[in-house]
Amino acid sequence: MASVAKTIVLVTGANSGIGFELAAQLLAKGTYHVLLGSRSTEKGSAALQELQSRSLPGTAELLPLDLTDDATINSAASTVEQNHGKLDILVNNAAVALPAGTDREQLRTAFDTNATGPYILTKTLLPLLQKSTAGARIVNISSGVGSIARKMDPTSPMHKMSGVQYRASKSALNMVHACQFVEYGDLGIKVFLFDPGFTVSNLGPHNKAEHGARSARESVLPLMDVLEGKRDAEVGLFLHNTGVWPW
Repeated sequence: MASVAKTIVLVTGANSGIGFELAAQLLAKGTYHVLLGSRSTEKGSAALQELQSRSLPGTAELLPLDLTDDATINSAASTVEQNHGKLDILVNNAAVALPAGTDREQLRTAFDTNATGPYILTKTLLPLLQKSTAGARIVNISSGVGSIARKMDPTSPMHKMSGVQYRASKSALNMVHACQFVEYGDLGIKVFLFDPGFTVSNLGPHNKAEHGARSARESVLPLMDVLEGKRDAEVGLFLHNTGVWPW
């Protein structure tokens, strides 16, 4: 019996947190080949070794990738084209919450990482997504704190929360997503926006279980539904684990 070709998935920020757990759950399925996008080669190599030590049936490889560096974006695209000739799923997961620096430097870095980077990466990988034979899809990982409606609602728990760097950059990603949804949807590519919720991760000092953060495993399970087509009827909405957010 001929072997079935694996679905090629690129997950940015895959060396820890939600990205790492998503890679693990995909590899457990056995039908995916996961490209572990990581800004740090050292951390990415450690993540790859950890995943391989679990003897999961899927396959994986490290893909050095810094969303603020066009040279690494172009190099990553060339590597994917050379090694696989296509890309089936892109998960724009990498993000930064509160970068170092002055207010201007923090905003610049947050926007560059959380909005500009996913826009440039997706545009660069578009020709490879168009070569997918599995029905290409893009999943932009956003946050409910990027909802302008929730910020403006005095009854929302998000109303008084500050964090303008992260919130504004995620709102910008939401608009990037909306533009991709319209433009790439016309090309037959499904584009999703998903908020995994407050999760244990390295995103910020409060992303810990003692502060109420969910485990990465819990947050990724509904994200897997998006990747595997179980929420296709909701494409075009601002999805989270149990429903949708207002824009």
